[in-house]
Amino acid sequence: MGEENRTGFGIKYWAEDDRPREKLLQKGKVSLSDAELIAILIGSGSKSESAVQLSKRILASTGNQLGDLGKLSVKKLCAFKGIGPAKAVSIVAAMELGRRRRTEEALEKKKITSSASVFELMQPVIGELYHEEFWIIYLNNSNKVIEQLQLSKGGITGTLVDVRLTLKKALEVGATSIILAHNHPSGTLKPSEADKQLTQKLKTAAQSLDIKVLDHLIVTEKSYFSFADEGVL
Repeated sequence: MGEENRTGFGIKYWAEDDRPREKLLQKGKVSLSDAELIAILIGSGSKSESAVQLSKRILASTGNQLGDLGKLSVKKLCAFKGIGPAKAVSIVAAMELGRRRRTEEALEKKKITSSASVFELMQPVIGELYHEEFWIIYLNNSNKVIEQLQLSKGGITGTLVDVRLTLKKALEVGATSIILAHNHPSGTLKPSEADKQLTQKLKTAAQSLDIKVLDHLIVTEKSYFSFADEGVL
């Protein structure tokens, strides 16, 4: 029997109401707090605190924001007493599954009806990154998403985004319109001159092939800037 179980902090030694696994089975998953769900992932705490207490401490460090928890690396999680590599990996894997689920749910809607729906689609993909990425969304004549393609990573300049590749792909998939999207890790929503020049460059090139550039979104973690909505497309 491990030390934590001898000291009474293993899950099976807690009062019944404090056992998150049993609580999930008896009362359903929505009855659990975020800390209780994380406690299930890590399984046990340390000699001095339960898994739920440890989970609460980790959440508190992120302002109780799951989005910020999802940004923590294995190394940063291991800095918490009671969290080793195995527990840290479990948390990172669970947060990544949650992110992918959000992406899938957005993709299921498929049809782009507004800049908000573009944000809903792209925020899980690029909204929380620490580096810039530039993506193209290809649409058919019903404004349904055919495909998404990452064109560059690390920065936004005209030289990094291959206009020919962008339009070649549009012709290959039969797209009649495209939407541009990139993120600003800094959180600023103001488009740079490079953003504006690239937008115009792609718009002009696409017009010659009867392909419309419907919008260009700058995406941050919490919000977005739409070139179309702001009348600068």
